[in-house]
Amino acid sequence: MAKSICSTGLRWLWLAVVVLVLDLGSKVLVMNHLQLGESLPLIPFFNLTYAHNPGAAFSFLADKGGWQRWFFAAIALVIVVALLVLMYRSNGKQQKLNNIAFAMIIGGALGNLFDRMVHGFVIDFIDFYVNDWHYPIFNLADSFICVGAVLVVLEGFLSSPKTTKSKG
Repeated sequence: MAKSICSTGLRWLWLAVVVLVLDLGSKVLVMNHLQLGESLPLIPFFNLTYAHNPGAAFSFLADKGGWQRWFFAAIALVIVVALLVLMYRSNGKQQKLNNIAFAMIIGGALGNLFDRMVHGFVIDFIDFYVNDWHYPIFNLADSFICVGAVLVVLEGFLSSPKTTKSKG
């Protein structure tokens, strides 16, 4: 018997759509208003810098020969499917924080997957720095994925362990 979406964690998929729209919209704005490599200073420690990243988050494996595009696309698909299954199997009300986190990760993963499939690389533009040291440039999808991962860890610490009463 199939469950209704509202009784599962899938009720939070609207958040994945919001994340995806914010991510793709921000990337379109950057592509339309900056040239590749151009940097727009906003505040003393933050620039918008248009970059292409053929690797994973924070340019991991960016200097490899191109195989990583398909590898990271496959990983993204596996993660999205696994999280959708977890959301479907969960109780939408009791595991709220996990489902919100999963939706954020799904939206971010789909945003970067879209870039990989359409462009062959991920569009990055968030550039934090201190003096001459720059953190690897990233995007909103990466941010949502990281926030979602932190929420999953927090949920692990915040949730009360389930206790079973033994008869004896």
